[in-house]
Amino acid sequence: MESKVVQVFFGQGKGKTSAAIGQCVRAASLGKRTIIIQFLKGTDAEEFSFLGKLEPDIKFFRFDKSKEKYSALSPKQQEEEKQNLLNGLNFAKKVIETGECDVLVLDEVLDLIDFGIITLNEIQELISLRDDYQRLVLTGLNMPDELTPYVDVLSEIQLIKDDTGKGL
Repeated sequence: MESKVVQVFFGQGKGKTSAAIGQCVRAASLGKRTIIIQFLKGTDAEEFSFLGKLEPDIKFFRFDKSKEKYSALSPKQQEEEKQNLLNGLNFAKKVIETGECDVLVLDEVLDLIDFGIITLNEIQELISLRDDYQRLVLTGLNMPDELTPYVDVLSEIQLIKDDTGKGL
């Protein structure tokens, strides 16, 4: 039996989500049940709309209701969106507690801490539920030092150069 692994992709560089999705594709190719829950990107984030085509091998969920990214919303809109994001986190807990998948990706979940939507302690508690999955993958811009003891694989993604002016 594969041991339980907590993996984090963080940093200012591009490719954190792509690296996490790569973990899902690899796991799905081995017959593992995989789920991706994406936070903060809004419903207009077309870059990963193709993920729906990978169902049922990779299940993909977004709980954002707003079209825009969370950071682009007004304070009032952010307050309204906050409950949707918390629903996503509660769904993640349910997935872990029920053993619904082998690989769970929580994309941009670390940024929920930076926005004050959740606390560091809530992420630590989520990780401690890890008995019912084989791999938990977290992504975000920043990695709190206090989480390091909870993580098995830690990768920092740095942007060295981007003269394209494009998102890819």
